[in-house]
Amino acid sequence: MKTDIKNRADIEKLINTFYGKIKIDTKIGYFFTEVAHVNWEKHLPRMYDFWENIMFSTGDFVGNPMAKHKELHQKSTMTKAHFQHWNALFDETVDELFAGEKAEEIKQRAENIATAMMYKTLG
Repeated sequence: MKTDIKNRADIEKLINTFYGKIKIDTKIGYFFTEVAHVNWEKHLPRMYDFWENIMFSTGDFVGNPMAKHKELHQKSTMTKAHFQHWNALFDETVDELFAGEKAEEIKQRAENIATAMMYKTLG
């Protein structure tokens, strides 16, 4: 039976599973592997901090994700469909692993963040 998202360990499980999918995704994976050349050893812990802060207000994340996405868009054009696909993969991953109030909340927050980034990045 699935449980709800309760702590950092659950955030790590979600993020590791999600980015495992991203790395091999044919629609948006190349942004991470070929355009941004993501250093996963650095990126994943930053994403743990980001999402843990979003969900549990830890204050542990420091960074400017908007600037990174704008920079990426300059290197390789992103579209609304790319952001929507990211969101669909995120929701799918949450639903595979978790169920409950926090699971629903993280999906809503991800959609809100992706929408804001899309509008600010794409103009």
